Amino acid sequence: MIQIKEIDLRIQNMRTRMPFKFGISTMTAVPHLVLGLVLEAGSRTGRGYSADHLPPKWFTKNPETSLEDEVGDMISVIRHASDAALTIGPATDPFTLWQALYEAQKSWGNERGFAPLLWGLGTSLVERAMIEAFCRLKGTNFGQTLRSNALGLRLDAFNPNLTGLEPADVLPDSPITVTNVRHTVGLGDPLTRPDIPAEELCNDGLPQSLDEVIDTYGITYFKIKLFGDEARDFSRLKQTAAIIGGRLNHYAFTLDGNENYGDMESFRSFWEALRADRDLAGFLRRLICIEQPLHRNIALDEEVRRHFQVWPDRPSFIIDESDGDIGDVERAVDIGYAGTSYKNCKGVFKGLSNAAYLKYLSNQHPEREYVLTSEDLSNIAPIALAQDLAVLATLGVDHTERNSHHYFKGITVWPEDIQEKVMECHPELFSLHTAGFPCMNIQQGRINMESVTTSPFGVGFEFDYSQLTPLDDWSYDSLDVG
Repeated sequence: MIQIKEIDLRIQNMRTRMPFKFGISTMTAVPHLVLGLVLEAGSRTGRGYSADHLPPKWFTKNPETSLEDEVGDMISVIRHASDAALTIGPATDPFTLWQALYEAQKSWGNERGFAPLLWGLGTSLVERAMIEAFCRLKGTNFGQTLRSNALGLRLDAFNPNLTGLEPADVLPDSPITVTNVRHTVGLGDPLTRPDIPAEELCNDGLPQSLDEVIDTYGITYFKIKLFGDEARDFSRLKQTAAIIGGRLNHYAFTLDGNENYGDMESFRSFWEALRADRDLAGFLRRLICIEQPLHRNIALDEEVRRHFQVWPDRPSFIIDESDGDIGDVERAVDIGYAGTSYKNCKGVFKGLSNAAYLKYLSNQHPEREYVLTSEDLSNIAPIALAQDLAVLATLGVDHTERNSHHYFKGITVWPEDIQEKVMECHPELFSLHTAGFPCMNIQQGRINMESVTTSPFGVGFEFDYSQLTPLDDWSYDSLDVG
């Protein structure tokens, strides 16, 4: 039997090296929350951790609320999930405990009008820390724990079509240890170095513009964000295609609509304009999928089904922000989407069930294409990044959006002793820059995750967060966002 005995919440303020513009928000400073947890199993206890940025305007995409209020809402759902977790159990396994927490958090969140994506953040942080503590107590890693189903995951609890399936039935035999980095081309990112005004140059030894990123890291996978303005997106995409196509013979990309398009008809108009441009013909053939062009409030409406029905040669669309609750992916695929994204902030168990469902559909309908991508919330080491990579390695996803190394100066946002621990535990994933700071080691567009797959849940060491600010002592004003 297991039970959560303690939870501690801490904050580390972080600043980006360059603005990260996504959707309707631009991130220059962000609170990074770390959750520490003590899990009891019989007479033994183990510690686990989880972490995420608290980025305004992603979990809700509400233009009317202030950034401070949005951060406050994120903290509220994390506090409630933490408090609820301490009242649950003992339980036979992590999944049973998670189920009880999920239902308690859902009931509370729905009563207060919080979106599933938002209230689910609190559940996922407790879930991830619990999984790490459990793996540490078992003396094993995440992949082994999942394949043996020591976590107690019951896939049919999410979808009756998965009855009789065990996690090992839908996973590769072993985790992958190398994956391709899919580079984020943010809405405010410069495409060439001459595009950067002198006063905005980082001059920190890391690439800043798209052309520098390709030349420095050897990137061949890209995630290109869209404004939702047809003329603006068309012009920027042509520039982006010229830069990528002019440097690379082999590449692939996704387009991220960031919920910026008002309806599927307007997006189709944009897509047809792209297809009609001769210069883009070769570029568009490298498209993997299009991610969430419509706002989550309308993305799963019947109107979208009708558009898909009269658009048989459409590209593959997936959902991201619309994947907030259990059953959303099943509903999306029924409407005509090809799949979804995986992100730890949306929940590990729920994400695994989504992967299993898409695998089930692929087996049932081999003539159709189903897509599961790995997306980023600017996950930074040592906790958020490593845990996210541990799951995608177990799922066998061979490309993943990563951008914390691009928008932050390596891992210099942490105290030096934490930086040293990361370097010690992950010598292939991180290396020392010539300027003297640790940063992600990207070679020929790929990263080595072997150390992540052999750690309890990616991290590789017990995280000492005594230097971080207790959440009760933290204030939004301390971010100094100006």
